[in-house]
Amino acid sequence: MAKMKIKKNDLVQVISGRSEKNGGDKGKQGKVIAVFPETQRVLVEGINRVTKHVKAGQPGAGTGGLTVVEAPIHVSNVALVDPETNKPTRVRTRVEQVERDGKTKTVRTRVSVRSGKDL
Repeated sequence: MAKMKIKKNDLVQVISGRSEKNGGDKGKQGKVIAVFPETQRVLVEGINRVTKHVKAGQPGAGTGGLTVVEAPIHVSNVALVDPETNKPTRVRTRVEQVERDGKTKTVRTRVSVRSGKDL
C-alpha cells in the first residue's frame, strides 16, 4: 500500500470527474476532514455530497428523514493546493540531515513542485 501525500487539514482541489457546470465537483476546493489510507480515500469538506435516508429513532439523527453528508473520494482525484499560487500542485519530499543535541536526525519536509515552497 502506497503512502498518502495528502494529510488532514490540507487544502485540496478536485481534478477529475464531472465539471461544476454539469453538477459535479471538478475544480472545487475544500479542506480534508479525514484520511483513510487503507482504502486510499479522503473526506473533503463540501465535496462529493450525497443524500442519506436516516431512519427515525437512530442515535444522533433525531426525527429521521433525508440528510446530506460528504462521502469519501479517491485520493487520485484530488490534488494539494499550492498556498502561493492557489493552484493544484504535486508534492515532493525533501530529506535533510539536521544536527540536534550532538545527534544527526533525518527530517522530511513536504515541498510543492509548482513553487518549490514548503507545505
